[in-house]
Amino acid sequence: MGKRGSRSQSQLLSTLTKKQKKHLRDFGEEHPFYDRVSRKEAKPQICQLSESSDTLDSESEAESEPEQLSGYHKLLTTLKDVSEEEEEDEEEEDEIIDEEPEMSGEDGDVSVEEEMAAESAEMQESSNSKNFHLPSEYQYMALYTDSQEKDGEGPPGKSQEGSPEEFTDAKHESLFSLETNFLKEESGGNCSLKVLQDPFLQHVNRELREKEVQAVATNPKTTHQLKWPTLGQLVFSSKFQKLETFKPPKDIDVKSLHLQKPLESTWTKTNIQFLSGPKKSSSPFTPLQKELFLIMNSYQDLFYSERTALKNGEEIRHVYCLHAINHVLKANARVLGNNSRRRSQKLGVGDDDDFRDQGLTRPKVLVVVPFREAALRVVQLFISLLEGDSKKKIIVSNKKRFKGEYGSDPEERPPNLKRPEDYEAVFVGNIDDHFRIGVAILQRSIRLYAPFYSSDILIASPLGLRTIIGAEGEKKRDFDFLSSIELLIIDQADIYLMQNWEHVLHLMNHMNLLPLDSHGVDFSRVRMWSLNNWSKYYRQTLLFGAVQDAQINSLFNKHCINLQGQVAVRNVPMTGSISHVLVQLPHVFQRMEAENLASAIDVRFSFFVNKILPQYRDAVMSHTLIYVPSYFDFVRLRNYFKKEELNFTHICEYAKKSGISRARQFFLQGEKQFLLLTERFHFYKRYTIKGIRNLIFYELPTYPHFYSEICNMLKATNRGEEATWTCTVLYSKYDAQRLAAVVGVERAAQMLQSKKSIHLFITGEK
Repeated sequence: MGKRGSRSQSQLLSTLTKKQKKHLRDFGEEHPFYDRVSRKEAKPQICQLSESSDTLDSESEAESEPEQLSGYHKLLTTLKDVSEEEEEDEEEEDEIIDEEPEMSGEDGDVSVEEEMAAESAEMQESSNSKNFHLPSEYQYMALYTDSQEKDGEGPPGKSQEGSPEEFTDAKHESLFSLETNFLKEESGGNCSLKVLQDPFLQHVNRELREKEVQAVATNPKTTHQLKWPTLGQLVFSSKFQKLETFKPPKDIDVKSLHLQKPLESTWTKTNIQFLSGPKKSSSPFTPLQKELFLIMNSYQDLFYSERTALKNGEEIRHVYCLHAINHVLKANARVLGNNSRRRSQKLGVGDDDDFRDQGLTRPKVLVVVPFREAALRVVQLFISLLEGDSKKKIIVSNKKRFKGEYGSDPEERPPNLKRPEDYEAVFVGNIDDHFRIGVAILQRSIRLYAPFYSSDILIASPLGLRTIIGAEGEKKRDFDFLSSIELLIIDQADIYLMQNWEHVLHLMNHMNLLPLDSHGVDFSRVRMWSLNNWSKYYRQTLLFGAVQDAQINSLFNKHCINLQGQVAVRNVPMTGSISHVLVQLPHVFQRMEAENLASAIDVRFSFFVNKILPQYRDAVMSHTLIYVPSYFDFVRLRNYFKKEELNFTHICEYAKKSGISRARQFFLQGEKQFLLLTERFHFYKRYTIKGIRNLIFYELPTYPHFYSEICNMLKATNRGEEATWTCTVLYSKYDAQRLAAVVGVERAAQMLQSKKSIHLFITGEK
């Protein structure tokens, strides 16, 4: 019987695929998809696995009593002898199978027929895969439901079975614990903390009074403008009585910045790629980095709206990573130093206030980035800043796993993909926008995949945080880890406008709230301003984006109330993107009057339907492209066109590739008179729409260079029809920022003062 039983088990095991074997080994049961359903209802079998059968997931908190084992559970004994090499091969194959492809590419310069053929082939390859270029709001419900079903949606930082994104490092908990470790004397980490001029100490030790906090709601905001050599026009503001302003010095000494060791030596080596000429030997910062870091190091809120992926994106990433790692090293050094003091002396009853050095939870820094590639670069910078070029390498746990999940294969990118340079710079590497990871730093060691409540730095996307925070009324949600965030960095904020801005607003509404659980905190070590629920007044927010947008400005003005004040870079564009239009095209700017911002949406729709659209109903005005930035406006126009039975087609970010190809073909051949196009589709795809003769901008684009890109599409099918080309733009006084970015600030001021339509004629470049 034993031989027959083992033979039947081996035969059953041979029928399983490698992915089924891995699931069987990890979870102790066959995947539910492959269950053999019988007529009798079988009671669930629970098996208590040994530690050797589970190498990746953390141990289960709830222990179950083992019942009678099923045949599949008995197969585990045959799987324990699998070699480590075979397990690694299986994991690699699973990653390849589960890996989601990047955006498929098409050659924008070839004919539409060839493009459609390439799209159809591309669609067959990626029909069963998730498209990372879709906005986050499209993925949220499916991902959140999937995370609840597969991951169990446990608290952040706990290992979630079946999801590689929820893997957490449970092996190094004691090594990176701030409560059980002490400051090493040879590290010299406490030297800079003894200096009273240290801006970190000045910030965290500053005490607010109850009267000051109560007056914030009623105090008017005081502002002061300064012009700096590199950043340009700065606006300093504060709701507290004291407004601190300063000008950057000509020369800067690294020692005066109070950088924690070893950052003084490693920063120059890490940042050397941006230094050139005599500056390489004198200043370790570029002019832009120097002025940005001076503001960061003063712990004032910062909004910089000129961050572009092509020009200064990496330069800015380097400097905010330096500030983040410097803040964490100082905070941890203070905690470890106080641990040593508490151990070496006996404390009296009233001496505990001297050791208040932390918040209600451990996470101090939150870095919000749009894609995994950005998270990869941030972590690599952290490692470089702690390591430098020294022979003594720092300890980085789970580094191989991190590179596998956050890295990308360059060969997977289609070779025929031709897109603008700014597109290539934004969508580089792994562009998955659903991720979150905790990072713990202790002296010269980094722990990746640390549980959230054992992490110093959290790196996540808005969608990754939304699936944890959840919504009101949901049973399984957690946002206590945001209660003591002291430094919030939101990078590439303009991309979140293309994903889902609601996720960012949802995150800001849950920042620095009192936690619902103590999470094992020692309240005798918690700062008083944190216990008083004043953490939001001590949180520094660094906001970087590529555009001056009303929604981003609103977030900065409403949610950034740092007691040190706020600094916003407010440079106005002098020329505008209209100067980059290369075709001879008359531009007609139609002004509409709206009483307030809330009514502007309805006024715009009414103005378009009653005054603009009737001019294009004639068959002579065929091949009309209507560019719509807002998806909600797009849905409203689409429904109206259907109701009026107009000859139109539409393309949006949710359209399938086959529908996109048909719409482009119908529009090119003139079978459809109108084409509705959303801005987010253009952002994620950048297809060249051929056959355009008439352009209507329902609203000015979010990115100013999109205006010239769309206008230049008219030359894609030049058949001697230049004389009939038209371009109409709708705007109101609430579009002042976007208007200035397109036509320039001087011309925009004239257009806003005049209530008449403005006609501009751009000759273009031959």
